[in-house]
Amino acid sequence: MNRIPAETALGLAWIVALVASLAVLFIGEVMGQTPCVLCWFQRAFMFPLAIILGLGLWWRDGSVGRYGIALALGGGVVALWHMGLYAGLIPERIQPCTATGPSCTDDNQLAFGIPIPLMALAAFALIGFLSALSLKETQT
Repeated sequence: MNRIPAETALGLAWIVALVASLAVLFIGEVMGQTPCVLCWFQRAFMFPLAIILGLGLWWRDGSVGRYGIALALGGGVVALWHMGLYAGLIPERIQPCTATGPSCTDDNQLAFGIPIPLMALAAFALIGFLSALSLKETQT
């Protein structure tokens, strides 16, 4: 089976991180949807991913994938928590969202009919997978 070259895997991871970052900026700034607390935590992991992976590509740093994995794991945990809360698997009483801010579980968490936490979870999983692929080739 043919492997994806390390630089291609890293480039794809960067594209996913960049598109995800631009998408949340679009949802927040253009569509005017204020992010909930968990969305802010997810942004804290996604925005650096786009910068770090992009700089790794620019400098041809084959080991930058390890930072992509670390940030994707952190963001994925927050996105998984958010998805569990959104789906009702985690009780509302332990949610981090305040009564005065936007809810982590209402219909405002949908974009184009898809839950935003699910999109974030998928993006973090794909970035982590592609970052890991970029490291596997450099070790062979």
